[in-house]
Amino acid sequence: MLFTVTRTRRVLPHVSRLVRSRTIRTEHTQSREGLQKVISAFTSVCGESGVSTGATVREQHGRDESVHRCRPPDVVVFPRCVEEVSALAKICYRHNLPIIPFGTGTGLEGGVGALKGGVCFSLRKMDQVLDVHQEDFDVTVEPGVTRKALNSYLRDTGLWFPVDPGADASLCGMAATSASGTNAVHYGTMQQNVLNLEVVLADGTVLHTAGKGRRPRKSAAGYNLTNLFVGSEGTLGVITKATLRLYGVPEAMVSAVCSFPSVQAAVDSTVGVLQAGVPIARIEFLDEVMVDACNKFNSLSYPVTPTLFLEFHGTEKSLEEQVRTTEEITCANGGSDFQWARDEETRGRLWKARHDAWYAALALRPGCKAYSTDVCVPLSRLPLIVVETKADLVQSGLTGPIAGHVGDGNFHCIMVLDPDDADEVQRVHLFTERLARRALALEGTCTGEHGVGLGKRALLREEMGPGAMGVMQSLKEALDPKNLMNPGKVL
Repeated sequence: MLFTVTRTRRVLPHVSRLVRSRTIRTEHTQSREGLQKVISAFTSVCGESGVSTGATVREQHGRDESVHRCRPPDVVVFPRCVEEVSALAKICYRHNLPIIPFGTGTGLEGGVGALKGGVCFSLRKMDQVLDVHQEDFDVTVEPGVTRKALNSYLRDTGLWFPVDPGADASLCGMAATSASGTNAVHYGTMQQNVLNLEVVLADGTVLHTAGKGRRPRKSAAGYNLTNLFVGSEGTLGVITKATLRLYGVPEAMVSAVCSFPSVQAAVDSTVGVLQAGVPIARIEFLDEVMVDACNKFNSLSYPVTPTLFLEFHGTEKSLEEQVRTTEEITCANGGSDFQWARDEETRGRLWKARHDAWYAALALRPGCKAYSTDVCVPLSRLPLIVVETKADLVQSGLTGPIAGHVGDGNFHCIMVLDPDDADEVQRVHLFTERLARRALALEGTCTGEHGVGLGKRALLREEMGPGAMGVMQSLKEALDPKNLMNPGKVL
């Protein structure tokens, strides 16, 4: 065995450890000759340009967009096809080397850090759109294909892929983290939009979760292996292809912004619109702190009050009814200052403000870091948890603008904090724990779309209970008996 790992020490609670210098870096003992032999084996698979031990490359692949500290792998490999991924995995399996899949690094829970060193599989060279079946509304992509790249490729087909987490993430990475986003209320999350996956397991075995080449819209055949890997965060295998649902580009789109006198009024309007059966495509909530930040960051002039951003998709005739019903409901809840946008340029500016929320929040406190946490609750519990969370932020004296996909009960607090202020770090940690447990108490989940990664493993145990956690551990051991796939994450 070339790499021998030691047991890691106990670490600080998740937010504290994210912003302090203490880490759980695993130590390795290996000879230079042994390391060179395994690198030579990797090079024989994907060429000299496909293997890197350079410090800069390793550091680039040891972090995502979270505030978790960079944890670089020992080696980064760049396979070009599934056969190379399989061959590389077999080498890692033979030498007991951890494997960390890497897409674009846009995750928010530290899912790509090499806690035990090992080998990062950077999948950016596998960037082909393989099959588009226009008449069947599906497509198969390699893991280097991003959301924007796919929709650009589909531009002349009249089809699009609507799952939009904001970042231009890789589609297979989005499957691995069960990504969601602004369109989920109408089009669903990655769970509803993945038809089949090609996965390389820890020992190099290639698995097709719905059968090789299969792409039915639904199936009752056997266990749902596809959704077992959707959301597995790289802990069960490396996703090397994804077959996805596509949708027709809507005939017409209308966007709107509406201000409210209170958080309660805005969230009550959200619930009212959904209960009225309006097939709204997007319904996003920003509290007054987030609106103020977006105004400053994007030179806008929205009223600094709780605000909903809405979008409607459909035919011209159907949009008239959707807009009319929504306006009646929002007005009944005190909504005002409606701003409608039909042309693409104006709608683009509106949604750019929403997608820039992360950077706008950071700009509130230059030099600070951000930690974005999310929870999701049943719709009927949404007004209560948002109002209580807002009060908690004020009482705690924390900067935490709220933005969320309230149409499906999911919202985010973007905590902006000084990593050198121990008291503030502790207050953020306690707040995020309270927020997650508040969601659990209201029959919700500790994460709606960011995933578990490093930061929410203890909360996952509280949410699922020992029985479900035992089943998850059994599945992990069956598929990855050596615990090589992204070790230290989720479980």
